[in-house]
This record gives sequence, structure tokens and C-alpha cells, in this order.
Amino acid sequence: MAVRTGDVPRKLEDVIDLNMSILVVDDSDTMRRIITTTLKEIGLTNVTKADDGESAWQKLQKQDFDLILSDHKMPKMSGEELLERVRQSERHKRIPFIMITAEAFHENVMKAVKLGVSNYIVKPFNPQQLLEKILKVFPAPPR
Repeated sequence: MAVRTGDVPRKLEDVIDLNMSILVVDDSDTMRRIITTTLKEIGLTNVTKADDGESAWQKLQKQDFDLILSDHKMPKMSGEELLERVRQSERHKRIPFIMITAEAFHENVMKAVKLGVSNYIVKPFNPQQLLEKILKVFPAPPR
């Protein structure tokens, strides 16, 4: 897959690590499958899934991840609560965190920004939109 970085088309693997470890957090099994399938379409296959913020936090204690994609509203521990824990953790605070939501209310977005969210994406989204959000949270490699 080719992507544009600035004015230069490049192969995706020149821009991001296709083997990066991604944690997908969503209370909907259907959404976890959709997100995982979308990531595979992009070329990202190293995916671990969690069904809420609480189980995601447990997985974060056992494994390091390069990226977190988390739903906003979930039972037990919301995406905002997970984000807050991640940002307060010395071990995890630098992990890019993309919040996924069905409703882009200004106050929700602003709260997530204050908590340190790296980016935001609104459902439904396509592979290109998700790829663009992912690329924005990783620094451009030197040319």
C-alpha cells in the first residue's frame, strides 16, 4: 500500500512498523472484529483484543503495546478512564492512544484531549481514514 508523506509517495512499511503491537479495546465483539479486519486491510496484523477498559488495563500489565485503539463508552472502565490510567503510568504514558467513538460531541473530544488522547476517530470509518489517524500519531521517519 502506498501512502503520501508530504509530497512523497512511499510504501507503508517505510512509514510505520507493520508488525507494531496494537491493542484494540471495544465492548462490542462486532466492532472488535471490524477494527481488526480494517487493520488487516491496512497491513497491520499484530493485534490483541480486549472487551473493556478493565481487561485492556490487565493486558497492558502483561504486555507492551505500540498503539491503543479504544472505544469511548464501555462498561466497567470507559475509554476515558483507560486513557487516564495509561497517561498516569510511567510505563505506558507514551503509547499513542486513538479514541474511537460513535458520537463526536465537542465536550467528549475536549475531555479526551485534556486527558492526553493522541487522536480521535468517529464510527463508521474506512481503512483509509483509520490509516490516516494512525499515521498522524507516529512521527515521520527521517528522509
